[in-house]
Amino acid sequence: MPTPLWMNAPMNYDRVRHGLRGMLLTALGKREQALAAYRDSHLADPKHVETLRTLGWLEAQQERWGAAEAWLARAVELEPDDAPTWFNLAYARDKGGMDDAAIAAFRRATELNPNNDRAWYGLGMLHARHGRHRDAAAALTEAGRLQPMNGLTWYALGMAWHHCSEPDQVTAAIEHTLAHDPQTAQQLIRDAERSDYAHRLG
Repeated sequence: MPTPLWMNAPMNYDRVRHGLRGMLLTALGKREQALAAYRDSHLADPKHVETLRTLGWLEAQQERWGAAEAWLARAVELEPDDAPTWFNLAYARDKGGMDDAAIAAFRRATELNPNNDRAWYGLGMLHARHGRHRDAAAALTEAGRLQPMNGLTWYALGMAWHHCSEPDQVTAAIEHTLAHDPQTAQQLIRDAERSDYAHRLG
């Protein structure tokens, strides 16, 4: 029986040692010290993707979006087909105000995993933020398909169609949301100025 290739790879003990220290410090809630340990782990093995992801996650926990983005961008350079990391990168870019780069990352996340409703939602909300309401509606339609009971998604979809002057599509969003989240549906009725649904307001 041939020896698996991973068994032939030399163990990077420095990376492992620093990484274990980082795990312990994270568990103890000492995030800054954990970051330092994982940075040491990264220096020992700059191409270890899981270390890069962890550094990105730890920076995101501190809401240091620029630093998180840099680590996660490096991770997708090394593993360009990893959908969860693309989503995390998109989220960091979105929170950090890097809208165009966030859109590109959310789009890549949906290409790699079309069933990630949060990626579709993030993409739709960014398009809406920039007034691209048809693009927003297209992305939010996918998010709504994947999460039919998520009232916030359907509210955003209804508003996207409202800004596109598509009253029939707004009606469909209202009817759907009334069945699953009446309170959010009422907000959609108000914000989309649908006086024909005034009888459904509380």
